[in-house]
Amino acid sequence: MPILTLSEGNLEARISTSGGTVLGFWLLQNEKRTALLREAKDDTATALQSGCYPLVPFGNRVKGNKFTFVGEEFKLEPNTDWDPHYLHGEGWLSTWNIVDTSPRAVTLRFSHRSNDTPYVYEAEQKFCLEKGGLTLSMSVTNKGEHALPFGLGWHPYFPMTPETTLLAPAERFWTELDGWLPGEAAEIPGDLDFRQPRKLPHRWVNNGFENWSGYAQITWPERNIRLTLKADSLFRHAFIFVSDTTFDPDFQRDYFCFEPMSHLADGHHQKSLGDLQVLHPGETLSGEISLRPELIG
Repeated sequence: MPILTLSEGNLEARISTSGGTVLGFWLLQNEKRTALLREAKDDTATALQSGCYPLVPFGNRVKGNKFTFVGEEFKLEPNTDWDPHYLHGEGWLSTWNIVDTSPRAVTLRFSHRSNDTPYVYEAEQKFCLEKGGLTLSMSVTNKGEHALPFGLGWHPYFPMTPETTLLAPAERFWTELDGWLPGEAAEIPGDLDFRQPRKLPHRWVNNGFENWSGYAQITWPERNIRLTLKADSLFRHAFIFVSDTTFDPDFQRDYFCFEPMSHLADGHHQKSLGDLQVLHPGETLSGEISLRPELIG
């Protein structure tokens, strides 16, 4: 699949049309490359091995692979061989077409028209290296014949060093049930309260955070680098994932995920659709995030 390299000043990014993923995002200093997203091992990396992939037409899972909307029941089919749920939509599993490219920006697009899901849509992503950072924008347009609830998000993997801290203010978090499904809203546990900079806990974490501020900072003190993530107001929620060796025997505590999302996990079954947005035929939902590194110390 085509790989595109973007460069601007002391920043570089590599984008793959396979899954519409970011294979790497680096800060260049005196011929040294510091990874700001998890670095894919090579250009054949899947979305799950990449630095970041898209969540469209919504993120996470739907309980029971079915939901009711405007009195009609819709069903979804599992889209991986390891999870019984329809997971994260199709964008991360699809080939995206190049719409436009330049030395510092690329626009990708793909269309989904299949009977394995009620969703018929067109999605577009733009990756732009600007002075000081990487901006990711995405849109989804309902190309079907009926209104449906849509959402957007990204699934970035960030390097995790022993001293890494995360700042990401939110109001509540969601417990986790069997099947990696959300449970109920609750007070944020102390070791997951990122309203102040805090290290990631040494345990499994797979939880949604409600009413996220849209602002996060990841600091790597050993590297003297801080990365600021800012999101449009559309992205009012976030998901945090820290793996373990039970789930992934090869996990070496070298990455974690902080996923901006426009909606709650399993929003199809939540009050007010968990902030999923109802798109009528032809309507579009769009938003963007930015990743900006800075030297500290």
